[in-house]
Amino acid sequence: MNLVSGIHHVAVITADIDRFIDFYTDVFEMPVIFQETTPAFRHALLRAGPQSVLHAVEMPDNVHSFGSKNMFGRGHIDHLALNVPTESAFEIIRRKLIDRGVSDGAIADLGSVLNLSFFDPDGMHIEVCLIVDTTLKGFHQPRPYRSPNKS
Repeated sequence: MNLVSGIHHVAVITADIDRFIDFYTDVFEMPVIFQETTPAFRHALLRAGPQSVLHAVEMPDNVHSFGSKNMFGRGHIDHLALNVPTESAFEIIRRKLIDRGVSDGAIADLGSVLNLSFFDPDGMHIEVCLIVDTTLKGFHQPRPYRSPNKS
């Protein structure tokens, strides 16, 4: 039995919360459900799913407010991966990322998951995942994705 039902929130330090909110509300259509300015910092909660939240905290002078491109050298939490519910949502997000110039649109086929990687405006590595096999069996090394609709 699994005693947890998912991840409630991920807290992310950002140099510019307005830029962060603009990016995530535009590309992922995440609604802002809470926003506050305190004496210590500004922060906001963005709904990332029915029970999941992205918690952005603005700390421009914090050394961690900008990400690193060095995989597994990024700190305790290396990157964030977001599930999308449908192929259509995956393609809409992919197009928005290409239009913003943060992705070339290349999709990696990992067997049971299709994966699209990019760096957000703070340089944080983000992955967009479409589960194509809910058993999650058959994971393999990333391969270039070839759409069954294209020859």
